Amino acid sequence: MRPDQAESSSGAPTMIASDLDRTLIYSPGALQLSAEDDDPPHLISVEILDGRPNSFMTMAAARRLAELSRVGTFVPTTTRTMAQYHRVRFPGVSPMYAITSNGGNILVDGQPDENWHRSTASAIAACGATLAEVKQELRVRSQDDWAIKRRVGDDLFCYIVVDLQYLPDDFIESWTAWCAERDWRVSVQGRKIYAIPLPLSKERAMTAVARRLGAHRVVAAGDGALDAGFLSAADAGIRPPHGELAAVNWQHPTVRVAERVGVLAADDITDWLADQLGLGSD
Repeated sequence: MRPDQAESSSGAPTMIASDLDRTLIYSPGALQLSAEDDDPPHLISVEILDGRPNSFMTMAAARRLAELSRVGTFVPTTTRTMAQYHRVRFPGVSPMYAITSNGGNILVDGQPDENWHRSTASAIAACGATLAEVKQELRVRSQDDWAIKRRVGDDLFCYIVVDLQYLPDDFIESWTAWCAERDWRVSVQGRKIYAIPLPLSKERAMTAVARRLGAHRVVAAGDGALDAGFLSAADAGIRPPHGELAAVNWQHPTVRVAERVGVLAADDITDWLADQLGLGSD
C-alpha cells in the first residue's frame, strides 16, 4: 500500500471501484448543464484527445476524489481500453490499480498484469463464438452508412460507433439475440454499441483486486448495464439518475441513486463516497 493510502481500523483499505464515463467524467455532449444556471459549476479537463478537451469533471468532484484517494484505494473500473484509460488524468490522483477493458485487464502502476490477461483470454475462448466470428458478423450486419466506425478493444471485445438517427429499429434487438446465443452480451452506451463475451466482467476483476488489497469493504459507482454486476457485488454502491441502468429503472437493495443528472451527478457520487469513508460533507 502506498503511504498516502490510509488503512482502516481493521488494517485493510476500503476499495473504491468506480466507472469513469458518465459516472465520474463527462464528455461535452454528456454534461447536461442547465442553459439558465445562475451558478454554473467550474469544470476542469481530465482528458485530451486530438489536441482538444474530451472529458471533464467539476472541480468539486476532482477535489473530493483526491481526498478519497488519501483514505481509501481508488480503482478506476472502466470498459475503456488501456490506451483510452491512459488518456485520463485525475488532478492529484495516481491510482495504483485500474481495471480496464471491462475487466479484461488489471493494471498495476499502469502496467497490465499478464497472468490476469491470460486467465481472462482462456475463459473467453470457451465461449460459443470467437472475437473474429463476432467481428465478422457485426461487419455483415452494419454495412450501411449509420455505422460510422468499427473498433476492437484490446483484442477482447468489439464495438461500433453509430449515427443514432439512422440506426435501424430492429438492429439492437436482433444483434443482442445473436450474441446471447453465443455467450456474448450487448451494451449500448450513447453512440457506441458493444459486444462483450460473458466472462469479461468488471465484478470478476473487482473481486480479484479487492482480494489482493485485502480490502475489508468495497464501495462502487457506475451508470451502465455493464456496471450492474460490480455494483451488486460491492458492499454498497451508487448510480446516477441517467445512463442504461436509469433507462430500465434498475434497482438493488445496496445501491442508491444520486439526485442530479449529468456532470453534477459526480458531485453527488463523490460526496456519497466520502460519507461512506467517514469524511463527511464539505
